[in-house]
Amino acid sequence: MKVAVDERLDALRGSAPRLTYSARSLAALENNPRCTLRAVLDASGSNKAKIAAHAGYPALFGQSSFAITRGNAFEAMVKDNGCAELLRVLRETLELTLPEVGYKDLNDVGGDGRLEVRHARTKQLLVQAALGLGDGTLYDHPMLRLQVGGHAVFLEPDLVAFRIDDRFHVVEIKSFPIIDGQADPVQVRSATTQACAYIIALRAMLADAGIGPEAVSDTIVLVAPKDFTNRPTAAFVDARKQVATLTRQLARIERIGDLVRLLPEDLTFDLAADETDRPQRPAQELTEALDQVPATYRPDCLNHCEMAFYCRARARACGSLDALGPAVREQLGGIDTVTMALGLARGQLTPNNDQVEMAVALRHAARLRAELRATSETPGATT
Repeated sequence: MKVAVDERLDALRGSAPRLTYSARSLAALENNPRCTLRAVLDASGSNKAKIAAHAGYPALFGQSSFAITRGNAFEAMVKDNGCAELLRVLRETLELTLPEVGYKDLNDVGGDGRLEVRHARTKQLLVQAALGLGDGTLYDHPMLRLQVGGHAVFLEPDLVAFRIDDRFHVVEIKSFPIIDGQADPVQVRSATTQACAYIIALRAMLADAGIGPEAVSDTIVLVAPKDFTNRPTAAFVDARKQVATLTRQLARIERIGDLVRLLPEDLTFDLAADETDRPQRPAQELTEALDQVPATYRPDCLNHCEMAFYCRARARACGSLDALGPAVREQLGGIDTVTMALGLARGQLTPNNDQVEMAVALRHAARLRAELRATSETPGATT
């Protein structure tokens, strides 16, 4: 059965090489857990950026080279001299007692940077520490591994995992500022969901040695510049909700066969690229293939999914309330489209039993809007 599912996923991807998951793409699963299109494209290893571009909806987001350089420089400064600045932040800002510190650099193992070797060394050190047999406190760039849809995914945190009070913590080092104790909530959420992938992978690693999930805290430590300086500060961020959601999404990927079986047997997202990697498949044909997979668009998809512009256009074309965001969707429970909402508001549609209360509210809102417009259009009216 597993072989049949893998073969079907390979057929969906077509001739393109398989892309593996990263912490960023795993985090994106948590942001929109109901989207079948995203789940199928990721599980098949399809290149969403190339697919979206060929369909006529190129992704316009991405991290600038300046931001990457700034982030790398800030991380290097925090970790310099055996993580001296990080230790200061942990002790002063978070008031943690770290009397003895053992720093372990896991960027390579005796000059060997192969992923499998680094993962084996990481596992050895962290298991020993969890059993009270090691002397490590800080672990720089540990190499983690997670099974996603039957495929091994290596995750290399741009962070340090540290152990205190018999629990490991994940530290996310980011270059966006914390100003007066507050940071951009969108960026904090992005950092938190990315850290969730590391928490899950670390728990899976320790579970192989019989160590329970309680050994890894689901509260992360966010380290970022303080105010408008380059001096780091830190804050605790509760990631329990995101960890639970991402865990459910990973379980869903394991059951991807249930989704694949609902798709047409001849469906494929193959771009039929030539020897220069230029797609030869007609764009209209590709769009028709994408249209056969259910998609759930939300405005915040624009921040993290390469397919967002395609899905937005699709949602708008069918009048889906998803294009207006989850808040509107939740407020208008039982109403599926913008056309239906407008019809109820104007009294042009008869509500069913589940829509009566919402229809009254929509008609009231429509009357208030009409009165406001009439007032604003009256000569001499003031606002």
